[in-house]
Amino acid sequence: MTKHRFTACVALACFAFASAGAFAQDHAYSEGAVQVVTKIRTLDGHFDDYMKYLDTTYKKEQEAAKKLGYIVTYEVVQLNPAGPNDPDLLLITTLKNFAGLDGALAKGDAISKQFEGSVANANKATGERNQIRRILGTEVGQVLELK
Repeated sequence: MTKHRFTACVALACFAFASAGAFAQDHAYSEGAVQVVTKIRTLDGHFDDYMKYLDTTYKKEQEAAKKLGYIVTYEVVQLNPAGPNDPDLLLITTLKNFAGLDGALAKGDAISKQFEGSVANANKATGERNQIRRILGTEVGQVLELK
């Protein structure tokens, strides 16, 4: 009797694992790229100053990351803020998947050194940009591609 119960439990477990794959196929979407979205609010009178930075150093760094295969693409999106604590820009970076975040600090440091001379210089420049913009937050999400 114990042997039959054991066999029944094993059969049930095998059925559960086999059906798990079938359930995974039932989703109406597949997992796509990963997007890192940083919300920016430029300070009054400094929108063009910040856009100049984005068109120079930021663009060079993003293009280098793209060339190295660290990112898929990047974009800058202007928003119409409803209030003083709403972003007026989104910086969106797209990665192939979550694995693209592995070693991100080292990758970013290497690119910063290439364009800003050192990590210390890059940190100093970040502090200076804080005089013309506020970072309201960064969110990471995965694109769900509908089937």
